[in-house]
Amino acid sequence: MREKKFEEVYDYMVHRINGGDWNAEEKLPSIRELAKELQVHRLTVFKAYQRLKEEKKVFVKDKSGYYILPPSNGSSDFPFIQSHLSDIHQLQVKYQFSQAVIDPNLLPNHYFSEYVKKVFDMYPKVLGTYSTVQGDAELRNVLTDYLMKRHRLFVTVDELLITSGAQQAINLIAQAFIRPRDTVFIERPTYSAAIDIFRHLHATIVPIDIRSSGFDLDLIEELMKQHKPRLFYMNPTFHNPTGFSVPAEQRKRLVELAEIYNCLIVEDDPFHDIFFDKEPPPPFFTYDSEGYVIYIRSYSKYVAPGLRIAVVASRHPLMKVLLTAKSLSDNGSPLLNQKMFLHYFTSERMQLHLEKLRTALHIRKEVMEDTLADTGWEWISPNGGLNLWVKLPEGVNTKTLLTKSLEHSISFVPGTICDPSQEMDSWIRLSYSFLNEKQIVEGLERLKNVAKVR
Repeated sequence: MREKKFEEVYDYMVHRINGGDWNAEEKLPSIRELAKELQVHRLTVFKAYQRLKEEKKVFVKDKSGYYILPPSNGSSDFPFIQSHLSDIHQLQVKYQFSQAVIDPNLLPNHYFSEYVKKVFDMYPKVLGTYSTVQGDAELRNVLTDYLMKRHRLFVTVDELLITSGAQQAINLIAQAFIRPRDTVFIERPTYSAAIDIFRHLHATIVPIDIRSSGFDLDLIEELMKQHKPRLFYMNPTFHNPTGFSVPAEQRKRLVELAEIYNCLIVEDDPFHDIFFDKEPPPPFFTYDSEGYVIYIRSYSKYVAPGLRIAVVASRHPLMKVLLTAKSLSDNGSPLLNQKMFLHYFTSERMQLHLEKLRTALHIRKEVMEDTLADTGWEWISPNGGLNLWVKLPEGVNTKTLLTKSLEHSISFVPGTICDPSQEMDSWIRLSYSFLNEKQIVEGLERLKNVAKVR
């Protein structure tokens, strides 16, 4: 029992360090303070500190206490490489391969602006009106019909919640259902912001490898027995960053496992409509009859990124908990954004736009793959989504490559940011959605030169 307590204390401290709660050279709580906070014996805390010291995560100042050990690689490295994806996005570069967002030139901006005018005519008091916490009833009615017809998701209006993008939805779910040291399963690799969110809440993260064929279900069941996870966060359709999709038969079995082991599945689905060949399998939510799946469908990537509209589908009583979290967050997403999205999304022009967008993105993906064909780099060509997940040859340091690439006005996402274990340093994510074909070729030729590809 004491050994288990030691592991819990150690995990708690590691997650606080990785989550950035304690910074380099910052003094840590004393053994006495931490033992009191966690309600454990002082010797248990001491053993955790000793392991952290052996792993060179902390150091001791004589008669002063324990401190976070600063990075050993010096101050010349870019600090964001082991930090947040948003830090990379904020850098102004010419060849932006790090942004998994749509090139604004691919969106029907003029047509969309006409809907903005219509909304003000139809709802003259919209700027003076708050939305409800759950979201505009008119929009939720439309999305209820859409999800049923398009994906056979049988939900009621009361089972939908409008959020300001998928990231807010993930954060609300985490805040509502995760407590410190709860176990969370996360795909490896995965969406880096989700890692940051769960780390910030001091969850114990267990990585689950995702492959082109999906998951190892036997291993997942063993891990569920062992860890009893509170939640499994996944992005199973044109997965970010790999582009993989989990097969339909695995989706059904994973929902069954969630029911057996009392684990919530959080299904993040921002790329479902971005397919190049055939449509992907139905969402996990279609197989859920007992309320173990929370479904997040974002429209920020390809409908109107500036509106930041996403919808969360959840059964009761989970929805009641989410509504409380949403009310504490912002008391409701902006009504104007919801009304503009409503009338644009339901238009015939929107469906035509989707067909053209899929074609344009498919072309850009092929241009990226053709340009990288002579590099010897490895990847599995995705059937949808916005990203190429690329394995570089042994000996190529992605951190050094990113530093040099930024000097040539090129950005990409290093694999360590997408890995809960921070070990995938041979991988990079290249997004083909933000640059046009000419820019993709120019930027990748520069990148190949920086990487010294012959």
